[in-house]
Amino acid sequence: MTTTKPMNGEDRVMRKEGNLVSDMGGEKVMMSIHTGKYYNLGSTGGRIWDLLSEEQTLAALVEVLASEYDIEPAVCQDQVVQFLEHLTQEGLIEVTRGE
Repeated sequence: MTTTKPMNGEDRVMRKEGNLVSDMGGEKVMMSIHTGKYYNLGSTGGRIWDLLSEEQTLAALVEVLASEYDIEPAVCQDQVVQFLEHLTQEGLIEVTRGE
């Protein structure tokens, strides 16, 4: 069994190319042109996707989202990491480990 190191604030995240994204009723929906899979990112996931148009550190991403959604940074980070891990498993984003 392999264990992966948990994400930390210095890890850099960026979305991968090859996804068609559309806004539908305030939510982002996306299709991977590589796999043909569809994803409903929702409104918060869509906001994260927008922020990932440029490479971001996890810490910067959490700072923006915690402020915008008025949520405790630690809670925000836990939820964002779960979402990012799912996107990573689906091959939609790239995570570069920080120091």
